[in-house]
Amino acid sequence: MIIESLKSLYTRDLNKLKTEIEAYENEEILWKTDKNISNSAGNLCLHLVGNLNTYIGAQLGNSGYVRQRDLEFSLKDIPRPELIQQIEKTIDVIFYSLGKITEEDLKKDYPGEPLGYKMTTEYFLIHLFGHLNYHLGQVNYHRRLLDVE
Repeated sequence: MIIESLKSLYTRDLNKLKTEIEAYENEEILWKTDKNISNSAGNLCLHLVGNLNTYIGAQLGNSGYVRQRDLEFSLKDIPRPELIQQIEKTIDVIFYSLGKITEEDLKKDYPGEPLGYKMTTEYFLIHLFGHLNYHLGQVNYHRRLLDVE
């Protein structure tokens, strides 16, 4: 039951991320930082894609994804269609990866200790969903603050 809910919620909010990226009137603003805004929306998008592909795709779905976290924050000027494509691929990876695990798997320890302590897979998947939403809110705020004429 929770697996289907997680699939639905991740899909819903990654589609919201896609909508936010598409909503920028000026594509160049995706990569803008200003004053105390240290991460651009484009870099937050790359970070979310990298994070979810690592912790859900590679760890739970055995996707073979290899994260290059530094590039999530250093790459610039990735064309909007490429960002959208990466989000869409991430939705597919999450749907597939979560489809491979069982309710029993959720109660098992998540591989490794990405937060510095042992936790169940269920706990970490909920944590990752919160992380997605935290940055999704930042992207929304970034767009409303900086994508103005």
